[in-house]
Amino acid sequence: MHDPLKDKIKTLPNKPGVYQYFDKSGKIIYVGKAKNLKKRVASYFTKNHDSGKTQILVKRIHEIKYIVVDTEVDALLLENNLIKKYQPKYNIQLKDDKTYPWIVVKNEHFPRVFKTRRVIKDGSTYYGPYASVKMLYTLLDLIREVYPLRTCNLNLSPEAIAKKNYKVCLEYHIGNCKGPCVGHQTEEDYDAYLTDIKNILKGNVTSVIKALKNWMKDLAAEMRYEEAQEVKEKLRLLEGYYAKSAVVSPTIHNVDVITLVEDDKYAFVNYLKLNNGAIIHGHTVEVKKKLDESPEEILPLVLIEMRERFGNEGKEVITEVDISDEVDHLNITVPQRGDKKSLLDLSKRNAKFYMLEKHKQEKLVNPDRHVERIMETMQKDLKMKEWPTHIECFDNSNFQGTNAVAACVVFKNGKPSKKDYRHFNIKTVTGPDDFASMEEVVYRRYSRLIREDQPIPQLVVIDGGKGQLSSAMKSFEKLGLKGEITVIGIAKKLEEIYFPGDSIPIYIDKRSETLKIIQHLRNEAHRFGITHHRNKRSKAALGTELTNIEGIGDRTAEMLIQEFKSVKRVKESTLDEIEKIIGRKKAELLVNYFKQNNLE
Repeated sequence: MHDPLKDKIKTLPNKPGVYQYFDKSGKIIYVGKAKNLKKRVASYFTKNHDSGKTQILVKRIHEIKYIVVDTEVDALLLENNLIKKYQPKYNIQLKDDKTYPWIVVKNEHFPRVFKTRRVIKDGSTYYGPYASVKMLYTLLDLIREVYPLRTCNLNLSPEAIAKKNYKVCLEYHIGNCKGPCVGHQTEEDYDAYLTDIKNILKGNVTSVIKALKNWMKDLAAEMRYEEAQEVKEKLRLLEGYYAKSAVVSPTIHNVDVITLVEDDKYAFVNYLKLNNGAIIHGHTVEVKKKLDESPEEILPLVLIEMRERFGNEGKEVITEVDISDEVDHLNITVPQRGDKKSLLDLSKRNAKFYMLEKHKQEKLVNPDRHVERIMETMQKDLKMKEWPTHIECFDNSNFQGTNAVAACVVFKNGKPSKKDYRHFNIKTVTGPDDFASMEEVVYRRYSRLIREDQPIPQLVVIDGGKGQLSSAMKSFEKLGLKGEITVIGIAKKLEEIYFPGDSIPIYIDKRSETLKIIQHLRNEAHRFGITHHRNKRSKAALGTELTNIEGIGDRTAEMLIQEFKSVKRVKESTLDEIEKIIGRKKAELLVNYFKQNNLE
């Protein structure tokens, strides 16, 4: 660290604020917030950072600037604005460049209500933005079904209407508008509709339903039955919409829900905004991580962005990790059960589906990038020096100590390479000794690859726990490959991953692609080994009776079984038919044997 930076850090205030790091060219490369500027900035230069990216960032810091603010909330908001403005290289970025639509209630006489993508500061009221255009049109259709609003863009000021230059249009004649342009409707009457509409757009559907029910009862009490029926139809539409929207207990009011799932480079953050038990906004953003940021760092930043975007001022936030230190002006809830936990799970599912959809699209559009991402994830999870583009997995099979075999399956770029699969018949081990069998097949496999100058894998997976892994390592040591290949063992019960010489296993996230690839390898090795073992046992069982005949060996018996499929069919075949397969002499031996033993 340069001396000028040391001096700068010493003079930083113990106050909340935002700090900015600049490189030699004077460009902002990182923006951060802090409860205590001095402590936070100093930590970058006094800690040993695990992340290589953070180490590179620190090396590139040439100048530090800061802005002191009154509260941590102000710091969070300022940090968010500065990141959006300067997009520093080492800050997380919200990958979200769409222009989402809004519903606007225009600032005019007899206001129109319509969709727009342009927010103009003209006094109009905007609701949204809506990530789902379908939801937006559902709301607009509902409003137009229930309330007769004008759709024309005429100037309906009292002076313009007084001039009587307007005529009613088709919308008036079909009942979609009450004709305010010719004085058939007052602004007071029209504004009563707008009060309900604004409540619906805010998510307060229940208050509108309650008001309409009271109105319907009043009309019925006055024996205005036709009008009461019209209100009843409006109620039916509103209640139908609310029933589809409500997903949790209606006692949950004005709450935000935020969760994330992540892969090696991106976090996928889902945000839900609720009112009266109904989701009125749902949105997922893709966040590019720059310094291996934790959920506790990502969630507050995205939460503030979403609340600002969707105009939410509620005080309660439901999330999966405690971020109360970062957003202490909000009530953070981390539920374990009940309706709020159901909401949390719903949000998590949305984030997960979004991530899986992105991965599927990536696989179709850019298969090379898809492979790179998986390789990077595996390299990071297994702490490897390089990508595991070539992986091999071993599994042993035997039945009550007989017909011991082993299987080796090969994956390249995360996919099975079946042409490279290999079977092994155990040669040097007597009885059911899985450890010695593993040592034998590993030695045979890699001594041959070395002898034939074939490429060796970056990763070897041993199906079994510490015992099989230790046995495999004996062969790698004999061959001089120890340290050249990453070798791991996977225990079947708890999916524990063991490294050589380490008695404590690691547990990889069950949703991780690394574990999915390892499980796929293990399952393939097991399937391939069992198939070979079953075939060997079947051949042995079928061939037993034939090989008991003097002069008939294993190879001859195998040829007969391959042709006739069973011992019974061999017995039923003629001398000439058998002769075509194994020759005259051996055919006569067989036929004579069957006759002598009354087996014909």
